Amino acid sequence: MHWHQPVTRPAAQAVGTTGQRWSVDAIQALLDLPFLDLLHQAQSVHRQHWPAGEIELATLLSVKTGGCPENCGYCPQSAEFDTGVQADKLMSVEEVTRAAKAAQDAGATRFCMGAAWRAPKDRDIEKMNLLISAVKGLGLQTCATLGMLQPHQAKALHDAGLDYYNHNLDTAPEYYRDVVSTRQYQDRLDTLAAVRNAGISVCCGGIIGMGETEVHRAGLIAQLANMEPYPESVPINSLVRVPGTPLADSEPVDPLDFVRVIAVARITMPQARVRLSAGRQQLGEAVQTLCFMAGANSIFYGDKLLVTGNPDTDADRQLLHKLGLHGLQTQTSAA
Repeated sequence: MHWHQPVTRPAAQAVGTTGQRWSVDAIQALLDLPFLDLLHQAQSVHRQHWPAGEIELATLLSVKTGGCPENCGYCPQSAEFDTGVQADKLMSVEEVTRAAKAAQDAGATRFCMGAAWRAPKDRDIEKMNLLISAVKGLGLQTCATLGMLQPHQAKALHDAGLDYYNHNLDTAPEYYRDVVSTRQYQDRLDTLAAVRNAGISVCCGGIIGMGETEVHRAGLIAQLANMEPYPESVPINSLVRVPGTPLADSEPVDPLDFVRVIAVARITMPQARVRLSAGRQQLGEAVQTLCFMAGANSIFYGDKLLVTGNPDTDADRQLLHKLGLHGLQTQTSAA
């Protein structure tokens, strides 16, 4: 087989330099590669930077569900859409600690807490800090996704022991208004800057399958890869089409196109954890395997992601065993 030459940036723009830039055109060129050539390049990059067969297992818990005033077109937790999701209060420290311990016993090393707020109030941050301290006390890495943050709130979360903050860009800047109108793209970037400045690691990715074009996918990856530094964790979601949301009737994403996005995320952000996130249940084992080949090395692990389904832990363990992959046994300093 004839392998195409890898698509790379100029040497002057190597990882770690300032002013590095992945143009949308360069990322589009990667997406346009023959599928096997792209996977070969992504797997080569992956092996240079990560131990063979290592998959991070992260568990996500909705600690405050529903009632969000945002109108993100994909989200069943928006108060604007009738999706059957009921608004609940913030869970107690005891409830969250039990869930975190169960996740840890099942093999998870990172525990992410999600709350359906547009922007938490300071009193909400104080309550979250108690949850963060409790989970941290178990020896788990902690992550939270709480909406938009002010700099002083990010600092408070850092001081409570938060390791990661998730705040996804969702899509390319020019397509964002087609997905949500209750906030600006810049609001997302401002929160990410506050998180980074507070010394918290960044978890930031997007969603594939919201009606975006291929150039929008390239634009999303460009936004992520050109952050300085780029996110330590990059969750790539395949849209879960929830009845009652505006995007419920979106065309399903082509599975191989999804794998392409995983591969390009790996090539452009070689030292990031690239995570298979929402929508993994509908991918099936074969496509997930291709995603691991393409450089995915983290999965959300557990039977539910906030309010949508996810493969159960037994199915995940069986798949990893079949592939000769293994979960992290202990925390590492890597993202």
